[in-house]
Amino acid sequence: MTVVTEDDTEVRRTRRAWPAEYKLRILNEIEQAKADGDPGAVGELCRREGLYSSLISEWRNQRDRGALEGLRDKPRGRPAADPSRAELARLRAENERLRADLATASELIEAQGKVSALLQELSRKSAEPNTTRQ
Repeated sequence: MTVVTEDDTEVRRTRRAWPAEYKLRILNEIEQAKADGDPGAVGELCRREGLYSSLISEWRNQRDRGALEGLRDKPRGRPAADPSRAELARLRAENERLRADLATASELIEAQGKVSALLQELSRKSAEPNTTRQ
């Protein structure tokens, strides 16, 4: 939707968004005006705030469904990253690295054991008297 301003330039209106607190405040003002019996107060409030009656009806339906209460004190936008998830990912990566290091160390220990056994066997054979020479 485009709007023509006072200096004859066209400006594209952006979609407006209202926080839940604002919606509830306006609805409370409307209810108070109706309770006071002032017939033109609701129209005057809508003109002052630049709101349409259909929007007020939608807000009233949201309030009655409890949707506005669920939005209270809730920050807008993407939720903050959970630091425990990042810590969990870091710990899992570290755990995987340590498992790989352990597997390598186990292979080295096994190889050292085999080399030790082979050297003992060779040492024992060289220490035996040579009976085949005569």
